Amino acid sequence: MLPDGKSPSFNQIRYFVTVAKHLNFRRAAHSLGVSQPTLTSQISTLEATLGLTLFERSRSGTLLSAHGHALLQYAENILKSHLSFQEMARNLSDGENTMYRLGIPPTLGPYLLPHILPDIHALKPNLKFYVREAAPNQLMHGLLTGEYDLILSPISQNNSQIQSQPLFFEPLKFVMASDHPLAGRDYVKPEALLGQQVLTLEDRHHFHHQVQEICLRLGANVARDYEGTSLDTLRQMVVMGMGVAFLPGLYIHSELHKPEALHVCELADMPIVRQHVLAWRNTSPARTFFRELSGLMRDIISQRLHEAVTVTESAPS
Repeated sequence: MLPDGKSPSFNQIRYFVTVAKHLNFRRAAHSLGVSQPTLTSQISTLEATLGLTLFERSRSGTLLSAHGHALLQYAENILKSHLSFQEMARNLSDGENTMYRLGIPPTLGPYLLPHILPDIHALKPNLKFYVREAAPNQLMHGLLTGEYDLILSPISQNNSQIQSQPLFFEPLKFVMASDHPLAGRDYVKPEALLGQQVLTLEDRHHFHHQVQEICLRLGANVARDYEGTSLDTLRQMVVMGMGVAFLPGLYIHSELHKPEALHVCELADMPIVRQHVLAWRNTSPARTFFRELSGLMRDIISQRLHEAVTVTESAPS
C-alpha cells in the first residue's frame, strides 16, 4: 500500500509522463493546457502520494530521478491502455464491433445459421458471434444469468426481463419411410395418424413437447422407447421403418438432398409450425442494436429461405 493509503489519479499520471517528455514544466503545462502552478502542485501531490521523488529540479533544468525512470514505462502503459479502452468503447457504442454470445437450439442452428451468417458478415464484417447450442429452457436460463447475450429460439415462456422479436414460422413436415402405407401423398388426413407410432427427440427438446401435443390431439402414440438424440438419428429411424415422425422444415430444406428413402408430406388442413424469435435481456446495453439485428435477420431469411419458412412481422417497439 502507498504511504498515505491513496492512489495516484489518472491526470497525475498523465502530467508525470508529459513533464518527463518535455523535462520543462512551462512547456509541459502549455502542452497540457493547464497553468504551470497547477502542474507543479499536481506533481508534488503525486510525489507525496507515492513517497518518491520523480524529478530532480535545479537552476539548469529538470531531470528524471532514478525513481522517475523506473516508473515512466509503467505510466506510459497506463496511458496507452486508457486510450485503447476509449477507442474500444467508441467502437462498441454502435453495437457492430464486438463479439456476442449467441445461444441456439441444436434442432435449428446447423440448418439456419449457414444460410444467414455469411450475409450478416458481409454487411457487418466486425460483428462476431460465439455460438453455443442448448435446449430452449437452458437457453432462456442462460440468457437470464448472463451466459448468453442473445438467443435464437422457439417461444417457450414470457418473462418481464426479456425482450424479443419474432423472426419466422417454420413448418413441421410429416415424414415416413418410402414404403410406408401412407407414403406417396402430398397431404395425409390427420385422422390417419390414429394409432401410428410417432418417433421424436428426447424430452429435453422443446420440439419433443410440441410433437407430443400433436400426438395427443390426433390419437397417435409417442414412441418413448425409441427417442432420437438428434434430427439425423430420428431421420434414420424413420427410414428403417421404426415409425413416422415430424421434422422441421429447415432441416428438410438443408439435409434432404436425396429424399428417395423418405417421403415428406403435410397434414391436410392442419398446418403445424413453430415460431422462432431473437431474444435478449431488456437491460442489455446493445438492446437497440439487437432489435436492428432482428430486422436484418428477417430480411436475409426472407431472401434466402422464403421457400422453407414464413417470415413474420416485427413486434411493436
